[in-house]
Amino acid sequence: MSVNEKKKGLWSKYWDTTGVAQTAHRGENPLSLIIKGLQSMLVMFGATIIVPLTLNMSPQVTLFGMGVGTLIFLLLTKGKSPMTMGSSFAFMIGVLAIIDPLYGPFAGDGFTHDDRLQYALGGILAAGVVYLVFSAIVKAVGANKFMNFLPHAVTGPTVVLIGVTLAPHAVNQFATNWILGPLTLVIIIVVMVFGKGKLKAFPILVGLVGAYLVATIMQLAGATAQDGGNIVNYAPIAQAVSDGRIFGLPPFMTPRFALAPILMLAPFSLATVAENIADHVIVGAEMGEDLVREKPGLSRTLFADGVQSMLVAAFGTPMNTTYSENVGLLIITKVFSSVVVAIGAVFAILLGLSPLFAEVIRSIPVSIIGGASFMLYGMIASIGMRNVKEHVDLNVVKYLIIMSIMLVVGIGMRFGTPILVEIAESSVRLDRMNLPVAIILGVILNAVLPADVGKKKE
Repeated sequence: MSVNEKKKGLWSKYWDTTGVAQTAHRGENPLSLIIKGLQSMLVMFGATIIVPLTLNMSPQVTLFGMGVGTLIFLLLTKGKSPMTMGSSFAFMIGVLAIIDPLYGPFAGDGFTHDDRLQYALGGILAAGVVYLVFSAIVKAVGANKFMNFLPHAVTGPTVVLIGVTLAPHAVNQFATNWILGPLTLVIIIVVMVFGKGKLKAFPILVGLVGAYLVATIMQLAGATAQDGGNIVNYAPIAQAVSDGRIFGLPPFMTPRFALAPILMLAPFSLATVAENIADHVIVGAEMGEDLVREKPGLSRTLFADGVQSMLVAAFGTPMNTTYSENVGLLIITKVFSSVVVAIGAVFAILLGLSPLFAEVIRSIPVSIIGGASFMLYGMIASIGMRNVKEHVDLNVVKYLIIMSIMLVVGIGMRFGTPILVEIAESSVRLDRMNLPVAIILGVILNAVLPADVGKKKE
């Protein structure tokens, strides 16, 4: 065996060089790969930073974790799954409940915001363990049997509930400035409808940048925020420049563990596991490969997703998982290359190593975030409804029952009378756990209701 063959054999242990995900970039100009990698990161950027800004976490840590998590995922799947990791909106619902200073498990003056975030990170680590458990189950029973427990009649309403539950946060942020909020939304819609070429792939990013420029002009013209302060706070940016903090390590945060946040966040993994499955089914179909039943296989993708989410949560990143924005980009561009995704991950890490860039992100007015969230959360709910329309026979009584119960429980719990329960000597708002409760009920109903319930009469 030649030296080159030995090197190839050693490398193939860690990176599978066969398949569409690896051959898509063969013979391509390196500069073209770099540009596509930057585009891969930018498509994710707009939605990814919404999560840390909403949770008052560090966007610097989030971007750094996005890049590191993606590289770990690519390594563990041997490059067979060209997915970019990003902050989960489903888990944002659970984290908001944990950091709630009035009704969360750590309400009271004895805990700071950072204390609550650290306990939320502990819950995210626990959710990663659930991924590993699911991976082992898939390994034991097979992908087909496992997927029978999460049919579209369960995953569709789950996605709808994510968007509906987050909707009030978008409205509250949107209403802080009745010029910038609507303007952001209008720019995003215009790009989505009338954008040409590659511009059409960046509606959120264009909306954020465009509205930010208008906010700057408004401030220069003498306009103020509702509280009389500056519309855009440039002081931290100027301070970062003055201190020379152009590059530097992110403000890492270590997890803390308590039973209540673990019990609250672990069930949310059901939603992201379902998203992992759906993303790989969709991308695999576009690639002409079965990423769920063949290489890399559902067991490996769940294992990789869980491991990377745990590792990046260990230094302060909100829950990382496969991302629908990345799936949309792959379908639009047809560039199914793990090399391109890896390049995008490197760009995310580089941005995460700039405190100055993080301060620029933090300076984005809340109303602009609300305008972008308006579309993001609405699109999440709409995608869930489309999933139901395309894959669920609404004439089947079993599916009607499952979706009816899930929607009533998920919406009713969240917006009905607050439900307080004692968990680990803490009073917790059970209504803030509407999503995992609805999913668990959906899974149970799908398992116990007979498949031949029949169709409703015309």
